[in-house]
This record gives sequence, structure tokens and C-alpha cells, in this order.
Amino acid sequence: MNDTLPPCPECASAYTYQVDALLICPECAHEWSPDAQSDDAAEVRDSVGNVLADGDTVTVIKDLKVKGSSSVVKVGTKVRGIRLVDGDHDIDCKVPGIGQMGLKSQFVKKVSE
Repeated sequence: MNDTLPPCPECASAYTYQVDALLICPECAHEWSPDAQSDDAAEVRDSVGNVLADGDTVTVIKDLKVKGSSSVVKVGTKVRGIRLVDGDHDIDCKVPGIGQMGLKSQFVKKVSE
């Protein structure tokens, strides 16, 4: 019976069930619409759960070593005009003082301007 329902997007529990138009997770109490499931897969979230979009400004939340260089992207570095891409490093951006590079969304926080 539960084979056709997707797992919970919050905690990945397989024990989801449907009530009217919503899917519900009994383990974390998350509720979502099955129609929105395709959009959730494409969402990229920052370290605190804010949804990121192309053109957003983010702040780096920890010092990051630049691969193949002795440079470091310092905590608090503000990066403007990000571009979301598929892959392990899901943000493509131009870091001031470093140049073009890819960042992981788990190491940035969205800046509300």
C-alpha cells in the first residue's frame, strides 16, 4: 500500500501516508502536497534552511580552503549574484578576491537585503 507514496522530504521516512490532498510523515509530522514534490527536488537550501534562487546574495559561514591553492575563503565573505547548478557543489559564483568557483549550499547563509 505504501509502495507508491514518496518518502518524507524532511527525514526520509518511508512510512508516509495520505490524508485528503496531503502526504503526512508520522515520524517528524511534516505535511506536504504530492504535487509540490517535483519542485522540492529542485530546491537548493542554505545552511539554515532558506530556499536559494539564482541572483541571491549569500555569506560564507566557515573558512573554506580553495582546492589547488593556498587561498582561503574567509567566514563572512559576501558573495553576490549566485547561480544554482546541478552537482555536488550546487552554487556557481564569483568570490571577491578569489574568482570563479563552486560552493556547497551547506556552507552559505542567505543574506536578506
